[in-house]
Amino acid sequence: MTKHRCGWCVGDPLYEAYHDQEWGVPVYDDQTIFEFLILETFQAGLSWITILRKRENFREALDAFDYKKIAAYSDAKLEELLQNPGIIRNKLKVKATVSNAQAFIKIQEEFGSFSKYIWEFVNHKPVQNSVRNYKEAPATTAISDALSKDLKKRGFKFTGSTVVYAHMQATGMVNDHEVNCFRYAEVSKLQ
Repeated sequence: MTKHRCGWCVGDPLYEAYHDQEWGVPVYDDQTIFEFLILETFQAGLSWITILRKRENFREALDAFDYKKIAAYSDAKLEELLQNPGIIRNKLKVKATVSNAQAFIKIQEEFGSFSKYIWEFVNHKPVQNSVRNYKEAPATTAISDALSKDLKKRGFKFTGSTVVYAHMQATGMVNDHEVNCFRYAEVSKLQ
């Protein structure tokens, strides 16, 4: 018997593996939160499967998403990234990766960790939604609006409310698995 999955991932093995193992699982590790944040910013205007297919290339090109290294990237490194066919070569997004790493570090310094900062927006507990069909899931919420506004105020780029909400879904700040998806109950037990 096959497991019921959220409709958005069905049919692609990479998508299904991501859905089954990562999507919606609460993430508290700053390194992983940063990785998802950067991937989401590159995803803006593109499909998530496009980013997943390039994820390992991003990991290699961006020093395993080491935000301290990225924050110090030189113009030469940025030019190298813009010539890398394995990633999304959008100049504004590449430059934003560096400024977002710098802003990320500033938040860590202020709050002790980025995780403490970002999880405060959901009172440090995942929001449990009741999505029947993935097409009914919101693209933004009042929380993603507030978080987006605060991130932008702190110097982040490509962090509009839609990008932020997708990040919240990916990192388990909200559980938007369809209620009949086998992962819904599993993820709802995770804190």
